[in-house]
Amino acid sequence: MTAAVAIPGAHGSPQVVATSMSPRSPTTLHDRLRRGSMASDRGYNIRIPKVLHPIDNDHLKLLVLENISQEAVAAFTSQGFHVDHYTKAMSEDELVEKIPNYHAIGIRSKTKITERVIKAASKLLVIGCFCIGTNQVDLLTASKAGIPVFNSPFSNSRSVAELVIAEIIALSRQLFQRCHEMRHGLWNKQSKGCWEIRGKTLGIVGYGHIGSQLSVLAESFGMRVIFYDVVNLMPLGSARQLGDLAELLAQSDFVTLHVPELPETTNMIGAKQLAQMKQGSYLINNARGRVVDIPALIKAIKSRHLAGAAMDVYPVEPGANNTPFDDKINSWASELRSLDNVILTPHIGGSTEEAQRMIGEEVALALTRYLNYGSTLGAVNFPEVDLRGILADQSDHVRVCHVHNNQPGVLKQVNEVLSPYNVEKQYSDSKGDIAYLMADIADVSPRDVNKLREMISQTSANIITRLLA
Repeated sequence: MTAAVAIPGAHGSPQVVATSMSPRSPTTLHDRLRRGSMASDRGYNIRIPKVLHPIDNDHLKLLVLENISQEAVAAFTSQGFHVDHYTKAMSEDELVEKIPNYHAIGIRSKTKITERVIKAASKLLVIGCFCIGTNQVDLLTASKAGIPVFNSPFSNSRSVAELVIAEIIALSRQLFQRCHEMRHGLWNKQSKGCWEIRGKTLGIVGYGHIGSQLSVLAESFGMRVIFYDVVNLMPLGSARQLGDLAELLAQSDFVTLHVPELPETTNMIGAKQLAQMKQGSYLINNARGRVVDIPALIKAIKSRHLAGAAMDVYPVEPGANNTPFDDKINSWASELRSLDNVILTPHIGGSTEEAQRMIGEEVALALTRYLNYGSTLGAVNFPEVDLRGILADQSDHVRVCHVHNNQPGVLKQVNEVLSPYNVEKQYSDSKGDIAYLMADIADVSPRDVNKLREMISQTSANIITRLLA
């Protein structure tokens, strides 16, 4: 599907327009923009890039799972892609059966793209994670197969930060306990153990996009903010970075976690760290389920060392809505559910209309740019390569997108293939064992295209070669 923009223009040679610099001439930005619009109406042409398509005209099919935003689906269909949209996640067996028919897949956090799935995906070109994390994808296998993976690491930052503020207030006022009692017909008005959050200390573990936004919000409520991060970062507002996690735990009334799931963060809050927290403090985890040793947390709450906790993520989570969260999922689930002043939510940190719309827009754009133009900017497992667009009037131009093993001599082989043509621009980069080359070549006749692709595909390090025009 080709998108064209018609810009009116006058015939003949361009006219020279003189503008008066008298005091009465418009000087505001809006006036200058309006003047520019009028000038374009009088015949100033803007050269626009064209939408590229695979040379073989293979109709691109996308598999979209887990009820990804309709705006993203609409964005794909507007590009002429065929989209199959499912509201639920798929199991590994279901994916192995379906994925050979698709060129791209969009998922959220519940669908697992394993090595087995990737090996079955004979046509797959790109993976889009419509969420923050990518640990549900075997990134190494994807890169070895020449498949870039895109995500949206920052679009739901505000939504998660706001949820943490809500949890801090709810915990400090025992809000969920009082609501539960009222729903069971019990009137229990009390102030003991209920606190304002003004003047309390919030300890943020992980001062990235979520942690830093939360820092600003917390200070607006009058909280003192300290944070711990493995990287030295500039604090926002009056926040202060501490060099030791134990020091943060000992000072904080509320500790909130915002770290990725890595080997070094697995069970980073265990029995030892919980013992280091202040008596009567609270723990909040909206990061990843394996960051907290939950049996140890249960003991800390039962002993009254902690006054409460809020959990939005768990080591194992149900695969679909309206399914049980019980001891079959996690052996301690019923014990955790029975605790007072513990807020349990079903991984809703980024589940707002605003966040899902922004995630849908960002990841859909990244996938579209890769499929249509070859750009890998923002890929998490792939070299980031991009070229300026081929213009609409350059009909004899072809873009080569060559994913290959990172080894000596590849550029020499490819450039020998391209030597009969005018290479207008070329860019290559590598990441680990994978390298990616983009090149725009001119004066390519239609009869040469398939031969050109075949010759590049036969080079010794080839993984995937696509030609776009």
